[in-house]
Amino acid sequence: MSTPDADDRREYYRIEDTLALEFRPLREDEIQSQEVLQDDSALFNLLSDLHLTDFESQHLLRHINERDRPLASYLKVMNKRIDLIAQALTQSLLSEIGPARKVTLSEGGINFRDDQALPVGQPLALKIVLLPQGLGMLLRAKVTHCQQQPEGDYEIGTEFDILGDTQRQLLARHILQRQALERRQAKAREE
Repeated sequence: MSTPDADDRREYYRIEDTLALEFRPLREDEIQSQEVLQDDSALFNLLSDLHLTDFESQHLLRHINERDRPLASYLKVMNKRIDLIAQALTQSLLSEIGPARKVTLSEGGINFRDDQALPVGQPLALKIVLLPQGLGMLLRAKVTHCQQQPEGDYEIGTEFDILGDTQRQLLARHILQRQALERRQAKAREE
């Protein structure tokens, strides 16, 4: 029989993904403040802001498309150019954060492996770069489990804490895009 906490964690679709991840325990003042976490990396913040403004402007682009298709087409091309620049900047950011690693990701949390154990209940600051688009997110999480694996490392499960609507929607969009990609790849293998 599963616990209510386990049922809550399973309410979101999970994907196997590869992304850049850096984490640290939250400081006491960060735990108490409940404010949005800040990062010192100008590049990380730039990429985060680029994707946030892109997300916030999507509805405007749809309205423009209804009224002026040539202008909408031009703006989509400009978005693609900005995306290409962002992908190039992402490579520089990966050198700061570290190489991409395999994780299990959902709107509710992230599971990953690390060589250090973390105590259950430990509040964390997670610095995530979703690939390939280079979307940087700084999220709060709490360790839900930490189990040593036969290889000697630890599987660490976390649950996102204080996830805003925009952050949740960006995660959901990434997960849906990854699902669609996996389906296209599976269909191509079958043919």
